[in-house]
Amino acid sequence: MARSQSGRGPGAVVVRIFAGLVGLLGVPLVIGGGYLIALGGSFYYLLAGLGLIASGMMMARLKPLGAWIYIGVFLLTFLWALWEVGLNGWALVPRIVAPAVLLVGVILSLPVLVGRGGGRLAGIAGAVFAVGTVIFAVIVGQANKAAAPVQLAEGPLPGVPAETAGADWPAYGGTHGAQRFSSLTQINRENVAQLERVWTYRTGDLPEEKWGAETTPLKVGDTLYLCSARNVLIALDARTGQQRWRYDPQVSDEWIPYTAACRGVAYYETVSSTAAQPAAGGTPSPAPVRTPATPAPATPCAARIIEGTLDGRLIAVDARTGRPCADFGTNGSVDIKTGMGEVIPGMVSITSAPTIVNGVVVTGHQVLDGQYREAPSGVIKGFDAVTGQLRWAWDMTRPDITGLPPEGQTYTRGTPNMWTTATGDDQLGLVYLPMGNSAADYYSSQRSEPENQYATSLVALNVETGRVAWSFQTVHKDVWDYDLGSQATLIDYPTAGGTTPAILLPSKQGDLYILNRRTGVPLTRVEERPVPQGGVEPAQRSRTQPFSMFHTLAKPMLTEKDMWGMSPIDQMVCRIGFRQAHYEGPYTPPTADRRWIQYPGYNGGSDWGGVAVDPQRGWIIANYNDMPNFNRLVPRQEADERGWFPRGDPREQKGPAAEGAGDPQQGVPYAIDVNAGWRMGSTGMLCKQPPYGGIRAIDIRTGRTVWDRPFGTARKNGPFGVPSMLPIDIGTPNNGGAAVTAGGLIFIAAATDDLIRAIDIETGETVWQDVLPAGGQANPIIYEQNGRQYLVIMAGGHHFMETPNGDWVIAYALPERG
Repeated sequence: MARSQSGRGPGAVVVRIFAGLVGLLGVPLVIGGGYLIALGGSFYYLLAGLGLIASGMMMARLKPLGAWIYIGVFLLTFLWALWEVGLNGWALVPRIVAPAVLLVGVILSLPVLVGRGGGRLAGIAGAVFAVGTVIFAVIVGQANKAAAPVQLAEGPLPGVPAETAGADWPAYGGTHGAQRFSSLTQINRENVAQLERVWTYRTGDLPEEKWGAETTPLKVGDTLYLCSARNVLIALDARTGQQRWRYDPQVSDEWIPYTAACRGVAYYETVSSTAAQPAAGGTPSPAPVRTPATPAPATPCAARIIEGTLDGRLIAVDARTGRPCADFGTNGSVDIKTGMGEVIPGMVSITSAPTIVNGVVVTGHQVLDGQYREAPSGVIKGFDAVTGQLRWAWDMTRPDITGLPPEGQTYTRGTPNMWTTATGDDQLGLVYLPMGNSAADYYSSQRSEPENQYATSLVALNVETGRVAWSFQTVHKDVWDYDLGSQATLIDYPTAGGTTPAILLPSKQGDLYILNRRTGVPLTRVEERPVPQGGVEPAQRSRTQPFSMFHTLAKPMLTEKDMWGMSPIDQMVCRIGFRQAHYEGPYTPPTADRRWIQYPGYNGGSDWGGVAVDPQRGWIIANYNDMPNFNRLVPRQEADERGWFPRGDPREQKGPAAEGAGDPQQGVPYAIDVNAGWRMGSTGMLCKQPPYGGIRAIDIRTGRTVWDRPFGTARKNGPFGVPSMLPIDIGTPNNGGAAVTAGGLIFIAAATDDLIRAIDIETGETVWQDVLPAGGQANPIIYEQNGRQYLVIMAGGHHFMETPNGDWVIAYALPERG
C-alpha cells in the first residue's frame, strides 16, 4: 500500500494515534528516569523515554525515521536487559514484553510510513521478529529450568525418632514429634495420578470475609476430629466423611479478630481405649500419656478432644459423643484469660492446637498485633488434661507467680505471646514454645530485660513446674515482627559417636537451627554477624544478630535490578521506591522519615505451616515465602489524623483491614504502616520480581539443598486483581505446610492458586494436582482406614493470602478395586 501523500487516509490516522501513544509513554519515562538518575539509579529509563518521544514525534509526521528510532530503542533495550539480568525469564518480562508489543505496532505501521514496498518490509520484519521470539523463548525457558537434584547419600537418619504417623494422624504435626511424615505407601509416585475425590464434607460455618478455616484434622481410630472457623467441634467417619457428632462452644463473633482462625485440636486418652487403635495393617499410633487414675473404659471422656477457642477458652468434649467433659473445668470449659486483667473482645484468641505433654495441656494464645503496648499478657499456662485445673503459669517478667497472680494484680501486660503450636517431649518432660514478640512489634525502648531475653526465642519449659529449662533466641530486640510462627520438629541429629536428641527450628527470617533439645545448645554453627545500625532507636539496636550456618531459606540482598512490574514504567516506579527507601540488607532498622525495606518480610521464610521431615531419606521439606515489606513508622499525631485507633477505642475504624497495615501501636511514639509484599497501588502487582515463594528439599546431615523450585502458579494472580489463569510457576506467597509419605510424595496446598499437589520428593516435580473450591491454607493429613489410604485437606481460605473463603473438608483416595 502506497503511503498517503496527504496523510489523511485511515491508515495514517491509525498510525498517528499509535504514534501519540508511543510519545506519551515516553513522558513518564523521561520524568521518572531523570529522578531515578538523581537518586543514583539506572540511566536506561531516561534514555528510553527520550527515544520514545522522538519516535512518536517522527511517526506522527509519518516519517519512516520514527520507526527506525523505535527499532533502535528496542534493540538497545534488549541488549541492556540481557546485560542487566541475563536470561532470567521473570526479570525480562517488564524489560522486554511491553516494548515488544509496541514493536509489533511499529512493524504494522511500516506500510504507511515507508510507502511502496513497506508491506513487504513489514512482512519480513514480522517474520524475523516471530522467529526471534520463539528462539529467545526457548533459550530463556532452558535457562530457567530448575537445576537437577543434587545427588546426596541417602538412608535413614541414625536414631531419628521412630514415632511416625501411620494409620492414624493423632497430633497436629502427625505425631508429637511434628515430623509430618506418614509411613504409608499405598499412594505412591507410580499411581498418584489416579487419585480422586471420594468424599466432601461442609462444616456449614462459612464466616464473613475476615475469617478463614485453616484446620488440620486429627485421625484416631475410625474418626476424624476437626474445628470449624468459629470453633465448632466436629467428628467425621474417616471412611465416608459422614458427621458423627457436632459441638458448638458458642464463640461470639465480637471475640473473633480478622487475623484469627482455628487451626487444630488435640486428642487425649486417660485410659486404654479401642478408640485409639489403628486400622488393620497400619502403623500403630504413639502410646498416649496416661494419668495415674485409671477409670473404666466406659467412663465418659476416657478419650477426649481438647481445643482452644477464639474467645480464649479451653474446651474438652468426649471423643465418642461430643458431649462436654463434666470433670474438666466448669462443664467442660476453662477460661485462660483469668488473671490477665481487662481483655477487649478480640484481643486474646487461641488459634493453634494445644499441646499435651505428660498429662498437661500447654497453651499460649494470640494477642492481636499492633494495637496497644499494654496489651494482654502473653503468659503461658499448663492445665491438667483431666480436671482442667491450672497446674502452672509462666509469666516471664514475674517467674515468682507460678499460678494465678495475687488479688488485685495481673500477669505482666504486653509480654511476648506464643500464638503458634508448641512441641512436646514426653521422655524429657519438656515443652518447646516458639515465642512471639512484645506488644508494639516495631518499637522496643519500653521493653523489660526478660522480654528482651525471651522474645522471638524457642523456650523450653519443664512441663511439671512451668519453669524455664533453657531458651534460644533467633532475633535480638526484634522490631521486624519476626516472631517464631513454625512449630519446631523433634529429630535425633547425627553427631560424633552417635546421635543427639535435637529440635529443628525454622524461622521467619529464613534460618533453620538445629538445637540440642536437652540444653538448647546449637548442634550446628550459629554466627553472630554485624547488622545495620541507626533508625529511630539507635541505642536499642543490637550490633549483631544470630545467623544459622546450617541452612537459610533467605535469598541474597535486594538490588535495584530486582524491582519488577507489568512494564518498564511500573518497574521504574518500583526502582524509584527502592532508591528512596532506607535499606542496608537484613535487619535494616525501622525509620520514620522515609520508608524502609524489610527482607524477608514478616510472612516468611517459614511461617505457621512448619516444615516436614522424611526420616527415611534424612531430608527436610520446607515451603517458604520470598517477599519484602515496604514499611514506615508513622508518628503518633499523624497516625491519629489518619484515624488509626486501636481495637476497643471509641474512634476505632470498623471493618476488616489488611493485616499489619495502619497498626496504631498505642502507647509508643509510632504507629506502623506495613506494605506487606510491597505492592504497587496502581496495579496491585508486587515490586520484587518473582518468584514470591518456593519449596525446597534439604539434607539434614549437611544442610545442603537437594532441590529448590518456585511454588505456586499464576492462575489466580494478575494485575488489578484479575486472575491470569496462567499455569506457569510464578512462585506465589504460601501459608500452610506439607505432609510427606514413605511412598515418595509430598502433599501440599498452601499457595494462592487454590491447588493441592503431589510432588515427587526425589525431583521436586508436580505429579498430580486438583483444584480446590477455596484456599488451601491448611496442612493436609494422611491416614489409612479399612485398608485404604486417604489424603484430607481443609479448603477454607485465608484473609491475608486473599484466597476464597470456604468450609470444605475434602478427601482423596485411589479408586477402590472391584
